Order: sequence, then structure tokens, then C-alpha cells
Amino acid sequence: MSNPSAPGHSPAQGHEGAMHENHGSLRGYLTGFVLAAILTVIPFWLVLDHIIGDFKVAVFVILALATLQIIVHMIFFLHVNVQSEGGWNLMGLLFTITLVVIVLGASIWSMFNENNLMMPTMSVPIQQYHAPAPPHSPGS
Repeated sequence: MSNPSAPGHSPAQGHEGAMHENHGSLRGYLTGFVLAAILTVIPFWLVLDHIIGDFKVAVFVILALATLQIIVHMIFFLHVNVQSEGGWNLMGLLFTITLVVIVLGASIWSMFNENNLMMPTMSVPIQQYHAPAPPHSPGS
């Protein structure tokens, strides 16, 4: 009776063991926690100590570290991999990432273009706005 493959046992009982198989161990959770903590501390250190002088390079490095941290969370805490749910978790994740990139990219692109197209006067030096108008004489 204790044989899970014996007839009379429901398939749910065998599937239940497979569900717990995908959950992480304490060692996996601690590894994920340490990696996430390190990937959180590094950007703070880079910014607070002005390690990277160029703003664009600093933003790129911080975004790369944020991407690595997302991957660490997905692997160690969410247990997303190619084998889980027959690959459907990974397919859903890729679709979600594609949508997020499209929405964020289009939003940033449209805000950048709106800023450039709707605010052309911002490129004019501010002294021109406060300069007194030349006197207008009615006889000239």
C-alpha cells in the first residue's frame, strides 16, 4: 500500500512529490540572499563614493547590476527554469519581459521626444527672457 506507483493511488499523490522537488533548499535561499544583498550594496557604494565619474557609464553599470539581481531572484526565489511546468514558466517570463521592454522603451522614447519637441524655448539662454524690452516711442 505504501508504493506510490501501485494501482489505486491517485496521480495527484505522485505529482505532489514532484511539486516539492522544485522548491529550494536552505542553502539555495541563503545563496540567493547573499547574492541579492551584494548586488544591492554595490550600486550604493558606486554612487556614494563616486567610483564611476561618467554619469552614463554609472547608469549602465547600475542597470546591469539590477538585471543580475532580477535574475538571481528568479533563479533562487521564484525557481524559474527551463524544466518547470514543461517550459511554460519560461515562455511566460519571456513574453512578460518583451512587453515590459516595449512599454518602457516606448514610454521613454515618447517622453524624450515630447521634451525635445514641446520645449524648444528651453535651449535659449535665460537672460533673453529677462532682458528689458527696448523702449517703444510712438514717433519713430
